[in-house]
Amino acid sequence: MSPRAAIDPEALHDFYARPYEAIAADSHADAAHLSLLGALERGALRAARRDEQGVWQPVAWVKHAILCGFRRTSLVAIDDFGIPAVDKSAYPPRRFTVSEGIRQVPGGSAVRRGAFLARGVVLMPPCYVNVGAYVDAETMVDSHALVGSCAQIGKRVHLSAGAQIGGVLEPAGARPVIVEDECFLGALTGVFEGVLVRARAVLASGVVLTASTVIHDLVRERSYRGEVPEGAVLVPGTRKASGSYAESHGLSLAAPLIVKYRDEKTAAATALEDALR
Repeated sequence: MSPRAAIDPEALHDFYARPYEAIAADSHADAAHLSLLGALERGALRAARRDEQGVWQPVAWVKHAILCGFRRTSLVAIDDFGIPAVDKSAYPPRRFTVSEGIRQVPGGSAVRRGAFLARGVVLMPPCYVNVGAYVDAETMVDSHALVGSCAQIGKRVHLSAGAQIGGVLEPAGARPVIVEDECFLGALTGVFEGVLVRARAVLASGVVLTASTVIHDLVRERSYRGEVPEGAVLVPGTRKASGSYAESHGLSLAAPLIVKYRDEKTAAATALEDALR
């Protein structure tokens, strides 16, 4: 991409509030993209925002701008990290400096340009953070964990080994996956399709959530879809599958269960040692 001077971030909304064809034909497209990357990496722009009432809304034009970067650039060879790769030129891997305060442990992790990582984030190898993601202060992204495109991760979150936070880049108006502050996601958990995990929730190992997953709350005796309540502790569960075939074969379906709400004992069991940071 040409090294044009970056456009003022405040002008980006108007630039990207147009059809792709108009953006691609604009001589300032390279400059707009550079400004977009910088604003995303500073946290000045986000793919979703939380209002004062705690409601999260996608920022569709930001997601549209990210998609434009994919559409208007070509594949290039990327070999400056010692591992040959081929990717769209719009979003090469990020490099961090000591002054940024982000700990990227050697061993194959990668963060794409256009992702925000706050001071104190720890990246254990190998993990991956995709474009548009927002990872807030002192969060641990453990080995083989994924933070998908545009996912929003809060402060002091622990994404345990193998945790998968799905990317929701398309459609632009869809809410990305959101994990609020101080959540603990156990090993091999999965959160996809714009699910919202409220602050201090705990997902035990193996819990998988999609937009259509019914979460059964054994404490409050109700159910939820697409959102985990604040402080809830979820474990994998099952429910009987309906129909004669299912009954005759003793089949069950996965059904995550809220078995308690976070207390001092839970907090102690899920706490991150400061020494790890």
